Amino acid sequence: QVQLVESGGGLVQPGGSLRLSCAASVSIFSINVMDWYHQGPGKERELVAEITRAEYTNYADSVKGRFTISRDIAKNMVYLQMNSLKPEDTAVYYCGGTMGTRTYWGQGTQVIVSS
Repeated sequence: QVQLVESGGGLVQPGGSLRLSCAASVSIFSINVMDWYHQGPGKERELVAEITRAEYTNYADSVKGRFTISRDIAKNMVYLQMNSLKPEDTAVYYCGGTMGTRTYWGQGTQVIVSS
């Protein structure tokens, strides 16, 4: 069983920055892929960014150049640095981790980008 806990969401003005954190209950090096998804109002959950055990990263086109996913293996933490935020980034952000064939999810953290 893997538990993931997100934090760092909040209200930010357009153009601002936030850093989301995801704390894992197990060594993240044992997790094949760690990722961030978001789900906007009335929308499906979509991939934002992912990082593999080998540190390969992948981003949604909408966030390339603005968001950065990173990890701290010693702390079992994964981060999402979000810069130049736009109103359309408003969503609940979920941390996910895939081990074998199973994907675990956190409870989500709300991000609102509004003036």
